[in-house]
Amino acid sequence: MGTTSAQNNGGLGRRDVIKRSAAVGLVGIPAVGFLSACASGGGNGNDDAKPDKGKTSAKNPLGVNATAPLDYVIFDGGFGTEYAKDANALYNKAFPKAKVTLTATQKIQTQLQPRFNGGTPPDLIDNSGAEQMDMGVLVGQKQLADLTPLMDAPSYDDPSKKVRDTLRPGVLEMGQFNGKPMYVMNYAYTVYGVWYSQTALDRFDAQYPETWDDMLALCAKAKKKGVAGWTYAGKYPYYIPFSLFPFIGKIGGREVLDAIDNLEPNCWKAPAVKAAFDAYYELYAKGYILKGTPGLDHIQSQTAWTQYKALFIPDGSWVENEAAKTTPKDFQMKVAAPSSLDASDKMPFGTIWAAGGEPYIVPAKAKNPLGGMEQLRIMLSEASSRNFTQKVKSLSSFNGGTDGLTLTSALQSGVDALKKAGSNVLNPRLQDWYVDLEKQKIGVGALGEMMAGRMTPAECVKKCQEFSDAAAKDSSITHYKHQ
Repeated sequence: MGTTSAQNNGGLGRRDVIKRSAAVGLVGIPAVGFLSACASGGGNGNDDAKPDKGKTSAKNPLGVNATAPLDYVIFDGGFGTEYAKDANALYNKAFPKAKVTLTATQKIQTQLQPRFNGGTPPDLIDNSGAEQMDMGVLVGQKQLADLTPLMDAPSYDDPSKKVRDTLRPGVLEMGQFNGKPMYVMNYAYTVYGVWYSQTALDRFDAQYPETWDDMLALCAKAKKKGVAGWTYAGKYPYYIPFSLFPFIGKIGGREVLDAIDNLEPNCWKAPAVKAAFDAYYELYAKGYILKGTPGLDHIQSQTAWTQYKALFIPDGSWVENEAAKTTPKDFQMKVAAPSSLDASDKMPFGTIWAAGGEPYIVPAKAKNPLGGMEQLRIMLSEASSRNFTQKVKSLSSFNGGTDGLTLTSALQSGVDALKKAGSNVLNPRLQDWYVDLEKQKIGVGALGEMMAGRMTPAECVKKCQEFSDAAAKDSSITHYKHQ
């Protein structure tokens, strides 16, 4: 299986070989659950409690009330909170008479859903993590403020440029829904893909496998030495798409992912989806997944990976900071695009998923929405961006801020991956248009089951399609489409 040549496989193409080799017995592993993230509407507006607008000036282009309190809630996750505190200190300096409350939590939905329902949400929220509130629902229920005033405001460093003109490609569109005004400002610029340690590969005298045959050959070699090929966040299997979705797009073209985002009929029945599922199932079938992975959360799987128990893990660029405590100094963490399945792939090797991440929102019923937007304007300055990159080892959505910085191997590999991809950058929207569908149903209810061996690829395709069709027919949710 070390070559893509059909001749070496008895005339079979790679997809046919995968279908045959994936046909093995299943094992029973207890199902794992996960806290679904969704938002419900409601609320009784507190418009009369909003402070008067302040006087606009060169230093205060949004007209923030200088004495109005600012209520800011941040997700305490992979990026930590220090970068936010640093940017918040700049807000305090600009508005010293304003009382600022910065709250860090991992329970975004648990703590904030009652406040949304009561009409008293914070002024700025980092809506991230396992308890992320469903962005599509929030937009559909008109719970979010239009961030166009922020986008059209002068940038923090250069008044001749609008904030929108300082963003990396795709960030503005990522915050839009059906081409409408911008509702979400994704602050981090995330590179998703297959993460690995060059040190670990060096032990097997290997480079990152650019073909699926080479991937399987390397996994087989590692297995003989007692090292697993892959692990993933088994309790949160919506991490699997971080490498699986761009793999599907590479095989069948970006239109396959667009169809999935659009909830089109038979979108999951595309040949590229089945081929990708078969390939990933082969990792399970051949015993290349770290034993016990279905019971691991994201931290545990990352720890196993940094302890050299597995070669590869699907993740996003926050992983460097999140796994910092367990990562050996000589680990040489890197990210790569999905391997090529075979020569018939529609897109070249290097095709990758990169997009805005760490979504920030300003609630429509916030008491000080302009204050929330001003805090974002400060965060989108060169100094704050550089600080973010230095502190959390990730790019920000500000298009710059890295000049003169010494980048880690992980961050440099992300920059290199984006350069190699060129225009072949994919941006699936299922995870922000339909959070519950992508995480709880597709992730936990289908992909997690398949990768644990409790569901065949064909059954997984069928289940994903059923979930997609149900969402498409659900009149209680707002539907979105690529424009």
